[in-house]
Amino acid sequence: MFQKILIANRGEIACRVAATARRMGIKTVAVYSDADARAKHVAACDEAVHIGGSAPKDSYLRWERILEAARATGAQAIHPGYGFLAENDEFAQACADAGLVFIGPPASAITAMGLKAESKRLMERAGVPLVPGYQGEDQDPQLLQREADRIGYPVLIKASAGGGGKGMRLVEKSEDFAAALASCQREAASSFGNDAVLVEKYVQRPRHIEIQVFGDTQGNVVYLFERDCSVQRRHQKVLEEAPAPGMTPELRARMGEAAVAAARAVGYVGAGTVEFIVEQPGGYEAPEAMKFYFMEMNTRLQVEHPVTEAITGEDLVEWQLRVAAGQPLPKRQDELQITGHAIEARICAENPDNQFLPATGELRIYRKPACAAFERGEVRFDDGVREGDAISPFYDPMIAKLIVHGETREQALARLDEALAQTHIVGLATNVQFLRHVARSAAFREARLDTALIQREAEVLFHQEPVGLPLAAAAAVASTLVQEQAGEAAGDPFSRRDGWRALGSSQRRFEFDFRGEPAVARLDYGQRGAAHRLCVAAGEEGADAAAEQGELLFTQGTDGALDLQFAGRRTRATVYAQGEEFHVFTPQGATRIGAVDPLAHAGVVAGEGGRLTAPMPGKVVSFAVQPGDKVAKGQPLAVMEAMKMEHTIAAPQDGVVAELLYAPGDQVAEGAELLKLSAA
Repeated sequence: MFQKILIANRGEIACRVAATARRMGIKTVAVYSDADARAKHVAACDEAVHIGGSAPKDSYLRWERILEAARATGAQAIHPGYGFLAENDEFAQACADAGLVFIGPPASAITAMGLKAESKRLMERAGVPLVPGYQGEDQDPQLLQREADRIGYPVLIKASAGGGGKGMRLVEKSEDFAAALASCQREAASSFGNDAVLVEKYVQRPRHIEIQVFGDTQGNVVYLFERDCSVQRRHQKVLEEAPAPGMTPELRARMGEAAVAAARAVGYVGAGTVEFIVEQPGGYEAPEAMKFYFMEMNTRLQVEHPVTEAITGEDLVEWQLRVAAGQPLPKRQDELQITGHAIEARICAENPDNQFLPATGELRIYRKPACAAFERGEVRFDDGVREGDAISPFYDPMIAKLIVHGETREQALARLDEALAQTHIVGLATNVQFLRHVARSAAFREARLDTALIQREAEVLFHQEPVGLPLAAAAAVASTLVQEQAGEAAGDPFSRRDGWRALGSSQRRFEFDFRGEPAVARLDYGQRGAAHRLCVAAGEEGADAAAEQGELLFTQGTDGALDLQFAGRRTRATVYAQGEEFHVFTPQGATRIGAVDPLAHAGVVAGEGGRLTAPMPGKVVSFAVQPGDKVAKGQPLAVMEAMKMEHTIAAPQDGVVAELLYAPGDQVAEGAELLKLSAA
């Protein structure tokens, strides 16, 4: 077994590998960029080596620097994690040439499966079912257009060297193909250095089901069952679960055997995933009619590997290390079995209600549910960050992975919702509440799954408000009173802020901003400073008879949470005051409400119109207009790239382009003005 390994990655996967290696008595070496100098994965390893600047191309993609770090520290092997260099055949070969063990498949297998078109031709020879499509080397745009027309719409354009949903476009009619192809090729070239694409039939009502495979150097290959990854946004996974709901033993065996055949066809060694698209011609209620087609093989460990670990009881990272050291697979196929059900939720820094735009910022509050990290248990939380860390624009926006396990799918779903409710993140936008909406939706609970679930269920998933103005305002008022009582001077009744009066009662007014709209709360104090009644109303004029009103009762527990009662509702609320905002977390969901101080904002006027700003930090890819062009509301104006994804900036109104303030290739900060529009 190895004495020391280098982990050529960052974040939660680096922490995950370090934890398993430590348990096995193996020393670890971290590598880090400028942005990650104080990152959690650096502290998790025994040694650390700085390898360059914050951008991946200046650090984590510089494999020559990584090899130098391995030689300098005496590491015998390199674990690539996932992403970055994990599926880079040149890096795998360079490791071998340097006398280092690449903890993954041989370079030849990565090469064979790395190009989607080549891998599909290989799978066709191996007898693995394929979706109708074009995987040819001729990349002439007119030829690709003709092939798409021949296949029949809708079609998918996919980067041949792609992965992770990048370089992929759905085209529903012929006239949209050329623009989608150009965008796909740009993103593919940016992400993978290769703009070649393939075109394939878009399967209706598809599910994304993948098989975990493992091979060793003795020629043994097994499959560790399946994972359903159908819940996706922008072709990237949101929730993953194992086993796949509705999977029959017969279909599981056929898919598993096909995946093993695929692995054997390329002499595969280590952990890999064979991904299938599954058609449901008989509908959601007829799983026995499902048909599967090969999509691609990921020649690495997957982000969602913990759900496989949960249902099998195996540590896949330990398997990787043992196989890379030349040991045989720990178990035969007949020794593997499924126990219970597991679900993984990817917690990301993004705004689902704004087209999933990535978010950056500091994790000012970062509270996790009770869990057993990296171990099989009811709740597991894998992350690579700590409270106070910053989520930067340089890397993937995933913050953490929440994994739950139960005896049944229903039990796992209940644990997932409870654990998400206990996950409190303040400082930047996240998808935690969106994940709760998805897990609670009837479609997901009833396993009516396909890759369009999120779009199909948009009405119940986006722009939801689970708490509501009355409770949000009551929680903010109660939190304010608690903080004031904790800090008030003792012994001087005239310095107290609890509404005390020698005679009669007093009243206090609070102004709020809730979901972009003004609201007012009026608190009536009773004798001896006791809060008597609270009245909450939307609008600027103040509380009236139509508002929510009643006694405001609250007590604070030892954990800081409030037992809150107002207007006939009772809940447990944890409130974090950050500047002028109150972040309210309850079992029903979470929300934000802003306190408005009229004096603090006196004299502030609205900004001038005609401005278009960057919704996130990133790079300007292109402009679709020039100064003097007339544009209509909704017309695409510019394309930005952030966290390896392209985002289109559209005109908010009709107008004329007055000035472009940046050039393609420029890096811009969030809120930077990109161009000016004048009235038409």
